[in-house]
Amino acid sequence: MVSNVSDPDRTPVVGLTTYLERAKQGVWDVRASFLPQQYFDSVTASGASAVLLPPQPRPEQAAAAVLEGLDGLILTGGLDVQPELYGAERHPLTDPARADRDAWELALLAGARERGIPVFGICRGLQLLNVALGGTLHQHLPEALGTERYRIGGGVFAENVVEVDAGTRLAGLVGAGPLTVHSYHHQGVDRVGDGLVVTARTDDGLVQAVELPGDDYLVAVQWHPEENAEDRRLFLGLVAAAARYRASRVEGASSAGEASGAGAPAPSSEHQGVPA
Repeated sequence: MVSNVSDPDRTPVVGLTTYLERAKQGVWDVRASFLPQQYFDSVTASGASAVLLPPQPRPEQAAAAVLEGLDGLILTGGLDVQPELYGAERHPLTDPARADRDAWELALLAGARERGIPVFGICRGLQLLNVALGGTLHQHLPEALGTERYRIGGGVFAENVVEVDAGTRLAGLVGAGPLTVHSYHHQGVDRVGDGLVVTARTDDGLVQAVELPGDDYLVAVQWHPEENAEDRRLFLGLVAAAARYRASRVEGASSAGEASGAGAPAPSSEHQGVPA
């Protein structure tokens, strides 16, 4: 991806992770980068440009190249994270492993954190973040909590009320207190990853949102905010952070250019076509 860091007028670019899935269109039946439109609509409606990021070979090398052109990263929803990544035996109802996506997203997350790129995790994205930081997951919540409230099935999103903690970055975006959200998951956080702060729970104690304290922007929620077109606040927060990151890159590039110019010797008069 080509990056023009010095252009101050370019809108922030936000990358969204995807699967490679079989897709049919007319006579074609091929693997394709797949992500529901609601995700990138949420990004573009919030003032950024959206780029899809399917799994790629040599994920660490590819992630390093791709991240140079991004101002923000969204780890999107999808199938279950491999339990092998957090040292657990596979539950019979855990989705088949998608090692390509797990490796790709872990590489993108690590690279984004190294660069200070803002990160927003959605559903699976929260779970992957938790695992990346040493946490574990409940592989089947109906067994752990005795309820199907988070995945009622049939492609219908359940509505649940989460309680957002005051004084958190999340509360700064959506307000503290009760918030009705759209859920579709059968796994959830068990042991919280190192350094993560829980910022919202449901009344059964399940973690519903986490963030990392400090200056870098890293927020993740267990629900699906892209399903609520009337409330873009979480996407607006990510895009605002991406714009700040982009501004800092432009300022850094400008400062580097000025320093380089200041250290260069002045051209001699003979090189300017003026007699000595």
